Amino acid sequence: MDPIHLPSDADIHAAYSQGEEAVVTLFHTLNQVVLQLVDRVQTLEDHLNKDSHNSNKPPSSDGLKEPRKRHTHSLRQASGKKPGAQEGHPGHRLEMAEQPDHVEPQGVESCAHCQASLKEVPVTRVEKRQMVELPPLRLIITEYQAEVKVCPACGKETQAAFPPEVRQPTQYGPDFKAFLTYLNQAQFIPVERINELCEEVFQHSVGSGTLESANGQIAATVAPVNQRIQAHLITTPETVGFDESGLRVHKKLHWVFSVGTERATYYHVDPKRGQEGIERTGILPKRTGKSMHDDWKPYYTYSQADHFSCNAHHLRELAFLQEQYPQPWEGDMAELLKTILKAVNEAKQQGATALTPSQLKDFEARYDALVEAGLALNPVPEKPKGKRGKPKQPPPKNLLDRLRDHKDASLGFMKDFTVPFDNNLSERDIRMVKLKQKISGCFRSEEGARVFAGIRGYLSTARKNGVGAFEALKLAMRGSPYAPDFLPPLSPMA
Repeated sequence: MDPIHLPSDADIHAAYSQGEEAVVTLFHTLNQVVLQLVDRVQTLEDHLNKDSHNSNKPPSSDGLKEPRKRHTHSLRQASGKKPGAQEGHPGHRLEMAEQPDHVEPQGVESCAHCQASLKEVPVTRVEKRQMVELPPLRLIITEYQAEVKVCPACGKETQAAFPPEVRQPTQYGPDFKAFLTYLNQAQFIPVERINELCEEVFQHSVGSGTLESANGQIAATVAPVNQRIQAHLITTPETVGFDESGLRVHKKLHWVFSVGTERATYYHVDPKRGQEGIERTGILPKRTGKSMHDDWKPYYTYSQADHFSCNAHHLRELAFLQEQYPQPWEGDMAELLKTILKAVNEAKQQGATALTPSQLKDFEARYDALVEAGLALNPVPEKPKGKRGKPKQPPPKNLLDRLRDHKDASLGFMKDFTVPFDNNLSERDIRMVKLKQKISGCFRSEEGARVFAGIRGYLSTARKNGVGAFEALKLAMRGSPYAPDFLPPLSPMA
């Protein structure tokens, strides 16, 4: 940003003594300073007034201060329902097990009323109560003893074979190692706290090397599954969502790219955010199908893909503009997008596969009219004298340009019911990466970040297909990682 230069007292007196023309020149100089300061103040106010409801910032960044009145533009509409379970909800409670693990008979020795003996009296009925409790928690150590025998015929020793998974004099079993990885990679518990947990619960200390080895083993085992997920996301006809976010690796800013559908998730960590990172993620450059994102410019360089933009991002931007740059078209555009979404949802409920031609024509005409009205209020700014490059555009003009240039991407959800209104699925996928960073801090190495990305993509895909994280990790640790049936086979060239 250019430095601010204010005239000194000597400059002011000199202009005064030089006459009217010098005073006017000095005034114009001060006017430029005022304009620079106004621009800086506006930039700072824009930054301070952004939070999770009007920008892409996560809710955790909102802080603990009391929400301002401006939060009336919530994107979530009240359902009108009372809190808690709704009428007709079956409810949930701890049900009795049909076959308990242990039964503790409670006998009746005497009458509670007259104290007569009841030892020989037959039982009329049995009342049952069950307690669900943890078993004693301890690690079970199994010793394998391989017999060694000397052959009487040749005099040589023969030793019995150990089980193939038992390779060292002492080692941890696959389920315990899967449990360690589950704590670290699925529940984001740091290494020091995992060791503390093991010491207090199992009376057994676990070193960081053991955990790193377990994570590395699972990452290597699931790598072929992730390659198949990547191949699936290139070719699937489903709408694939793309998102990216910053990630600290060895104190340097890296980027994690999230690509996913309702059934599959793929992560890639890269030191570059732009086109280089997208290329190394290896999906969008090869994809020709429906692809949804947040209008980030590098995504649109891949013209072979069928692009759709996230309208949740548009609604948040419109909420911000209504607060900081209020203009009539902003609220109307937000209401129009919500109205179209309501019409699409109602059509889906009625079994329709598309809106009527008259609905499509009406919505598109209203959209065009609002964009034109906004552009009329936000003309292209004049280029300042002496400055290179394009002039800086105000936020309303930036959004209007995207709504105009990517109209088909914004309204794709009303023309194709298989296209979602927003990219929230990918945002939920990438939220887990941000949660990991908040709990455990930055990654100490690029290898650790890659291991995390590989395991998380595998776990997210497993969960989306009804397989729990711990079960998926146990399968991977035993050498047979879970892979959904719809994934393509691994290419011989992979």
